[in-house]
Amino acid sequence: MFLKRLGDLFLDLLEVFVTSFAVFLFIYLLVLQPHKIKGNSMEPNFHDGEYLLTNKLVYRFGKPQRGDIIVFKPPVAQEEEYIKRIIGLPEDVISIHDGRFYINGIVLQEDYLPQEIVTKGKVFLENNAEKTIPQGKYFVVGDNREYSSDSRYWGFINKSDINGKAWFIYWPPKSMGFIKHGTFTS
Repeated sequence: MFLKRLGDLFLDLLEVFVTSFAVFLFIYLLVLQPHKIKGNSMEPNFHDGEYLLTNKLVYRFGKPQRGDIIVFKPPVAQEEEYIKRIIGLPEDVISIHDGRFYINGIVLQEDYLPQEIVTKGKVFLENNAEKTIPQGKYFVVGDNREYSSDSRYWGFINKSDINGKAWFIYWPPKSMGFIKHGTFTS
């Protein structure tokens, strides 16, 4: 009798473990994935060492939007994952003039950045030059414009390289909360 109860307990524990593992694997592979922010390219809004969850389902049912903070594989280091903000959508004409981004000829109001931030052109998108974003591609930048390797250097990213939308910061506790994505006015 004792051995039967012990065997039943073992089978129950095994069932709980297998079910829990299957649920975790489902969520990790298809719904939410943890990421660590590396570097200071998203300061002052995100900091080196913070941990966040990325919503991997959102772009299966919708399109990335201007202001979305995404995790993706950059064209310069496909084994890495970067976090940046989308500012340019397919078919947008993007340029930099007088330290500001312009989308389709209209200055981009970036209320999530300190006013003293100056945006400079780089190798791919130089100051006073224009680029038209092709279908299926996006233009992404870091909030810390001076110290960000982004689309200004290496160009557009493919929608297929986007892993998901940053959703929730869970570490450190003082930063814990849902991520506010930028809203843009023009």
